Amino acid sequence: MIVVVGDLVTDVLVEHDGPIRPGSDTAAAIRVSGGGQAANTAAWLARATQLTPDRAEPGQAAPGMVQPGRTRSSRVAPGRVQLVAAVGDDQAGRDRVAELVAAGVADAVQVRAGAATGSVVVLTGAGERTMITDRGACLLLDPAHVTAVIAAGPPGSHLHLSGYPLLHAGSRPAGLAALASAKDQGLTVSVDAASAAPLRDAGAELFLAWVRGVDLLLCNADEADVLAGPGSPSSQAARLTGFVQHAVVKQGAAGAVWASRDGSSWSAPAPNVPVKDPTGAGDAFAAGLLSAWLAGADPGTALAAGATLGAEAVQHLGARPV
Repeated sequence: MIVVVGDLVTDVLVEHDGPIRPGSDTAAAIRVSGGGQAANTAAWLARATQLTPDRAEPGQAAPGMVQPGRTRSSRVAPGRVQLVAAVGDDQAGRDRVAELVAAGVADAVQVRAGAATGSVVVLTGAGERTMITDRGACLLLDPAHVTAVIAAGPPGSHLHLSGYPLLHAGSRPAGLAALASAKDQGLTVSVDAASAAPLRDAGAELFLAWVRGVDLLLCNADEADVLAGPGSPSSQAARLTGFVQHAVVKQGAAGAVWASRDGSSWSAPAPNVPVKDPTGAGDAFAAGLLSAWLAGADPGTALAAGATLGAEAVQHLGARPV
């Protein structure tokens, strides 16, 4: 089981035609769909686990992954992805949960009365996207609920935590509870750094203290600048292994690099594909990488699997598989 903890929101995706013209009209195509980093990653994981072959015999460890005394499953089977999040008691929340269940994600989503489901306006073009966020019920995720779900999981489960709960005061206790519960249960843990601006607001030192010792930290180039300071992606990833066991720095079209605490490193290029919308590409990358790694792949192969799924994501509108 991969337990994904974080955000589930409604995306209002605005694909604008040329630069936005403040104070006037800008032509755009607008659509509404499910979003949220954790929910997107869970949806892509549900897809990826149907595509990833076994890469380890039962009982074998993925290279560079399992620490002494810890356990993991040798393969994540389809239907074994669970999302822990919070939505409001509204139609948007019901729609968002139904979409994920239909995609094969197990539902551990809280419904918070009196709150609205979070929503994000995503302004997107081929090269970049900007998000305007109302986190809504995401800020009300209950630490006790998170702890109970993780404690009830099967042995050998893995926690993937979106950084967003850690980056906002309202949801931070739930994010910290997820990390503490995973440690108590002996789960392997990956964390996505989430977003550069709120990382900067929270402070790199605090964030790295919260995630210290986790198995894997994923960040994009902007997030790596915040957490590791300036430098090449390889040097940034290497510096981050002073805090975590393994670090991945994503570079978009330039591929990604992986560094491990023992000094080893890997890299993988990104497939050259036409970019329609970058929304959700990092979430798809994380899903492809995790699905392969948890199935026993070496880091280089896992990076390539992440790049393949990320490339699939950028070729269509929206943050979820189609």
